[in-house]
Amino acid sequence: MNNHLEKQNEHTTSSRNAVIAGVAIIALGLVALASQLGVAEALGYLIPPTLAGIFLAWGLLTRTFGLIIPGGILSGVSLGIFVTQGPFAASPEPVTGGIFLLAFSLGWVLIALLSTYTAGSFQWWPLVPGAILAAIGALLLAGASGLAVLKAFGFIWPVILIVAGVVVLIRRK
Repeated sequence: MNNHLEKQNEHTTSSRNAVIAGVAIIALGLVALASQLGVAEALGYLIPPTLAGIFLAWGLLTRTFGLIIPGGILSGVSLGIFVTQGPFAASPEPVTGGIFLLAFSLGWVLIALLSTYTAGSFQWWPLVPGAILAAIGALLLAGASGLAVLKAFGFIWPVILIVAGVVVLIRRK
């Protein structure tokens, strides 16, 4: 009896996942087709947020953390595209790059925030790439001094990798 219920639950879950996947694929196809046909060329900008929404909804509905990751990343990219093509479109290059990276970092924060619901516990690791992106974005916004720090770090990080590799080799013994 218990085995029958497990098989029925698996079938229900599989069927629900197929419906979600089918609707997601149709929605993405409609947005892409409308963009390609020139119905509204701006619809091309809707592809990343559409994908983000699909992955996030799917991940939340099925409580699957693995789907939240691309959803969060695409959310950050979508926000970055929106703010750099909209309110900050006339800004100079280092500023738009910094703003994009700050927006992108928020997608990683979203992954961490939704992890408690989907993974069952708080996952801190998405905050690492989020913090790195935010730091680089902030340095780009800081102007010449921030660019100087980034240039210096460009020489320092390979040395850090070399030292880390040596430490790994030494600890091996």
